[in-house]
Amino acid sequence: MKKRIFLLIGLVLMLAFLAGCTQTSVPITAESEGFWNQYIVYPLSLFIVKVAEFAGGSFGLAIIIVTIIIRLVILPLMIKQTKSSKAMQAIQPELQKLREKYSSKDQKTQQKLQQETMELFQKYGVNPLAGCLPLVVQMPVLIGIYHAIMRTPELQEHANFLWFDLAAPDPFYLLPIIAGVTTFIQQKITMVGMENNPQMAMMLWLMPIMIIVFAINFPAALALYWVVGNLFMIVQTYFIKGPDLKAAAAAGKSGGAKK
Repeated sequence: MKKRIFLLIGLVLMLAFLAGCTQTSVPITAESEGFWNQYIVYPLSLFIVKVAEFAGGSFGLAIIIVTIIIRLVILPLMIKQTKSSKAMQAIQPELQKLREKYSSKDQKTQQKLQQETMELFQKYGVNPLAGCLPLVVQMPVLIGIYHAIMRTPELQEHANFLWFDLAAPDPFYLLPIIAGVTTFIQQKITMVGMENNPQMAMMLWLMPIMIIVFAINFPAALALYWVVGNLFMIVQTYFIKGPDLKAAAAAGKSGGAKK
């Protein structure tokens, strides 16, 4: 779990580095050179432009539609992640027994612990890295969308949507707050059954704060991408983990009645 937290923080810092240290002021075109421009940024930029044409010229609607399409594409990975996290949660008692059995810190004991832990994962078909895969897939897309937003000339010319300018930060901070709140809700329902894990509890508050900070400073279009993505994830998690959420709600009501 700690490795996963460090990976997530590292990916977010990478987003900040790439967003701030690259030439986001250079327009993206079909003639732009480099692997990043040709295969990530330009295809996303072209996709947003074409969807905006379909949406009557609204780039705000285009970003919403593109976000939903991207979420649908990576949906199989997210379902796999959810199933893996549920399986990981189910084998926690056995993992705890192994840790107690091999509590000694000497090298041979720790090697034996690692060996039996891997055998336990194989027995139940658990991949401890499955939870990180969606993050690894999403980060290049997120950075690419940021660059597409900043470097697409058509979007800069038609950037007004609702109360904000897509190419500039939200002047009223409403979108960053909504992004933070939806991130908190999405994480909260994802962590059902893991509330006693201190690392997960830390992430529950850390991620929304980081999202708010980034959304305040980045173009509102990126915050819009986060909000729509979070809402999609909330609905997705509700349907995938429906029984778990209902059981947790029933347990909460039962505990409240006892008190």
